[in-house]
Amino acid sequence: MRLTLRDSLPAIRELFLATVPFVVLAVALLVLAYLMLDPAPPKQVTLATGQDQGAYAAFGKRYAEILKQNGIQVRLRPTAGAAENIALLREPGSGVDIAFVQGGADPDFVARGEDEESDGLISLGSLFYEPVWLFYRDDSAERLLKAPQLASLGQLAGWRVNIGAPGSGVPNLMSRLLEANQLDPAAVTLVREAQTPAVVALLDGKVDALVFASAPESLMVQMLLQTPGIRLFDFAQSEAYARRFPFLSAVTLPRGVVDLAKDLPPADVRLVAPTATLVAREGTHPALVQLFVQAAQQVHGGPGWFQKKGDFPSARNTERPLAKEAQRFYASGVPVLQRYLPFWLANLIDRMWPAILTIIAVLLPLSRILPPLYTFRIRSRVFRWYRQLRDVEEAIGRRPNEELLHELEAIEKRVAQVTVPLSYADELYSLRTHIHMVAERLIDPLAPLGAEPAR
Repeated sequence: MRLTLRDSLPAIRELFLATVPFVVLAVALLVLAYLMLDPAPPKQVTLATGQDQGAYAAFGKRYAEILKQNGIQVRLRPTAGAAENIALLREPGSGVDIAFVQGGADPDFVARGEDEESDGLISLGSLFYEPVWLFYRDDSAERLLKAPQLASLGQLAGWRVNIGAPGSGVPNLMSRLLEANQLDPAAVTLVREAQTPAVVALLDGKVDALVFASAPESLMVQMLLQTPGIRLFDFAQSEAYARRFPFLSAVTLPRGVVDLAKDLPPADVRLVAPTATLVAREGTHPALVQLFVQAAQQVHGGPGWFQKKGDFPSARNTERPLAKEAQRFYASGVPVLQRYLPFWLANLIDRMWPAILTIIAVLLPLSRILPPLYTFRIRSRVFRWYRQLRDVEEAIGRRPNEELLHELEAIEKRVAQVTVPLSYADELYSLRTHIHMVAERLIDPLAPLGAEPAR
């Protein structure tokens, strides 16, 4: 065993030294590719949500919990609503990376048109219907209309209507709906308070109606749907609104869906609903986009009041171009590697494999020099002694033979310590034979080169 190991060590050592430059080059290229591709997502991301009691805030907390499992800290930034979220995304120093946005909440986008160039924002897909909830007081309808209920938006003249705080998406949306009904906004007293004080004002009779857009999961929606004396407006022309405004969909609140025992609502209620989407900056890390759309599937993929299981998240009904990673997700689902590997490792392989293939293509031709380099290093352990042997031979007749014999003896001792793989042992023994030949010439200068040593 000792002999085998002793014979193998030189080969292992030389093989290691021959491959070190190759390995160093490969590692350097991998590090350079890693730095250029930046496959690891940032550890922190800021998500703009909405008002504290709204659906955006509730969904934001669920996103934060899901992304925390992959080591990403999601900082939630409360806002007045979708319009402020859009403004924060466009503001370079806001720190907001991703936000919930209500369809139709951005007047600049609508005015620019969908065929114009990108405004630097991308969509991660549509998440859920966000119906327009117009709650009004029964006594206000009796007092102002002399009728039991509000029949159209055109009848709001003379009403006090809260349309949400500045920064939310509803003011812009309502202005469009009122304009479509040929109602002068000056004929309506528009109040702009945040959602919570607006609900209090509605219950106290300080306003006649309240409008906001939210998912049915909102606590305010759930509470107002069951409050006596408060009625939900039925958009009888919901299909017409959906045809008129491409960012709106016609949806129906089914009878009894709020409370089956109490039969609330007592009849189907027609509503119009913009679609809530996730919007991000164009420079958002692809891995973050992938994590957010996967989280969206967990949060919004189930059935609800207005959708069936699997309807959301979706690539449909998005006003902005869809992010490439989101397109990939909606087309193919969760990447194959992520189904079997931790996210960080699957993402690293997914992002790095093109670079790895390129590096292999570069290094493969270079690897052909390894065998000759290994052979050269092994043979150099023997050949380097030939120079000293030649110097001794050329000094014959010019220097004392005794001195040269001492040098040969020193060379032979050092050569005896040289180890080479067995496949190269013939060259080592050939060197030792040549040393003996030079020694014979020193002992017997008349002996012909290659003669047998005297016995």
